[in-house]
Amino acid sequence: MGLSLRELAERTGVSAPMLSQVERGETSPTLAVAARIAAGLDLSLSQLLRLDEGRHLVITRRGRGRKHRRAGHRVEELTPPLPGQRAELSLHSLDPGAATGGEADPPLHEPGSRETVHVQSGAVVLAIDGDEHELRVGDSVTFDADLSHHFENRGDDAAGFIAVLAAGLRRS
Repeated sequence: MGLSLRELAERTGVSAPMLSQVERGETSPTLAVAARIAAGLDLSLSQLLRLDEGRHLVITRRGRGRKHRRAGHRVEELTPPLPGQRAELSLHSLDPGAATGGEADPPLHEPGSRETVHVQSGAVVLAIDGDEHELRVGDSVTFDADLSHHFENRGDDAAGFIAVLAAGLRRS
């Protein structure tokens, strides 16, 4: 609609920094915030969330996913930020001595989230809820992602793994 973040913030009552984080896919708005954004854009909530559209097809070409890097941990997000997306697929690379997690990381995943990781190269240690589990090439693990966890590469070579995060699944 050609609005600046500041103009949209004024129309919605949602702060410009929050709108920016939503736009970049760094956070998901609550339903109430999403409704305010939709109203500010003169859209229904369904239109904003694109629930009234048909099918989506998005191809992420090799090496073209959204990339993040911090202290020897490289991530390529392969899942596009589509409305209503409930699962994320990402490639991770850990340099020797590097680990996922840290002070700058976002909070733990939402309650009920599950993560599945498949090690493609090297070896990693999953430290979760006070326990450690070594994973080697070809090993996979599925765990409750809302528990405190991180992966470490204690080896001499780089390690790589694929991660799938399914958000908000309910425990039985």
